[in-house]
Amino acid sequence: MARSSLREFQERLARRLAEAKTAERRGLLGFQCGTENWLIALPEAGEILPPPALSAVPLTQPWYRGLANVRGTLYGVIDFARFNGQAPTVAAGRARLLLIGARHGINSALLVSASTGLRSEDDFEPDTAGDDRPWVAARVRDLQGRPWLRIDSARLLAHPAFLDAGLQ
Repeated sequence: MARSSLREFQERLARRLAEAKTAERRGLLGFQCGTENWLIALPEAGEILPPPALSAVPLTQPWYRGLANVRGTLYGVIDFARFNGQAPTVAAGRARLLLIGARHGINSALLVSASTGLRSEDDFEPDTAGDDRPWVAARVRDLQGRPWLRIDSARLLAHPAFLDAGLQ
């Protein structure tokens, strides 16, 4: 009995170690906003969930969708596609809220078109094309040649355009 328990323990431990190594490699979360594919480092990303009911906030920019109550905490919700000059995101179907900013003490959520799952740095190669948005940390291409943008959430959360949600 003791040998089988030890063997089971070792097998479980080996599986957990293998899963941990895989999780470390998959350190990016992919998501879509309009026609663009984005990546965020897992430590920068918070939770991702279906969009709850949003409370509108008057006299705000069109990309500021309102407030969401997530387990008793209010989050300002930004339609990230619209913020980047694209068509508005419909808050239904595959759309998700990506909670960001917790590491920076900011309760902010991005409304995204869809989550595309966990990705590995190894799945991408650098892209030489530039981007003038300061919250784009890097441009990369996946193995199929599709372009992806890597978001720098600290720069996004500190950018004056992002912070100025009020109408002028």
